[in-house]
Amino acid sequence: MEPFIRVAEVWTPSKEGSPLELSAGLFDAAPAFGAISRKMCFGRAEGLPGRAWDEGRPVLLQRFEGSFFQRTEAARAAGLSCAVALPIFVGGRLTSVVVLFCGDVQAHVGAIELWHNDPRISTDLTLADGYFGSTPPELEALTRDGSLSRGAGAPGLAWQRDASVFIDNIGESRHFLRTQVAASAGILRALAIPCSTQAGGTWVLSLLSSVGSPIARRVESWLPDGAHLQRAYGFCEVQGRMPSNSAPPLAIDADGPIARAWLTGAAQAVTGAAALPAGDDAPADGVQSVLAIPVVSDDAVSEIVALYF
Repeated sequence: MEPFIRVAEVWTPSKEGSPLELSAGLFDAAPAFGAISRKMCFGRAEGLPGRAWDEGRPVLLQRFEGSFFQRTEAARAAGLSCAVALPIFVGGRLTSVVVLFCGDVQAHVGAIELWHNDPRISTDLTLADGYFGSTPPELEALTRDGSLSRGAGAPGLAWQRDASVFIDNIGESRHFLRTQVAASAGILRALAIPCSTQAGGTWVLSLLSSVGSPIARRVESWLPDGAHLQRAYGFCEVQGRMPSNSAPPLAIDADGPIARAWLTGAAQAVTGAAALPAGDDAPADGVQSVLAIPVVSDDAVSEIVALYF
């Protein structure tokens, strides 16, 4: 089992506010690519992280060749074929840019979708951009021709709730609206995350994956509960569904990536023992690292989505 997301990066503004510097990265699947990335920085509108910062919204690259991407040869050598950059704004300030890279289209079944609503044009979400890898063309065609009202489908539900939505079995879910086509393509999991932006309208990132190449080894959502963060949902590719009460609450000021993401509003990427809360049995599930992504609502962090690899 190899996750659909192969590499994750967190870029943060320098002390002077520019350029963007690599704060952390999960490069176990592409160490040579990581070595090159650590030497780079990006000004506003430069490269993929800088472009997402400048446009104030998520940016998806379906392919690197012929684009503004600046590490094309290294990405090709590492078997990386596409990427999506998510800028995170808290109180109108850029705290970080998360970049997710996916692998070779022949080896992975999955999709990345960016849904957008412009209230001046429509009341629905429509597909702004998408990467469908080796999935059958029917899924892409249906997605590009369709639209989602508020509360409909995983992206529409994330828009309505202003919180992430995870579906571990699309075939059993009443919230996923492309069940038959997705199932025939081998798609089983879906994760939809509302994105913080400085651009107009609403943006939602949707990640679709198969059992053989899941989004991550484990997916969790953490929400505030007084002076603590409580796991709202969790799913592990080894353990299955993880009840919210099976995880001890985390103190908001705890020394760990989830709490730091909450306190700082900046995404965190950590490898090794420090990636996991005390007493967590994730190493037995093959988990070695975590990416903690803040979800922002009303200019403040409202949720942490944790992806374990």
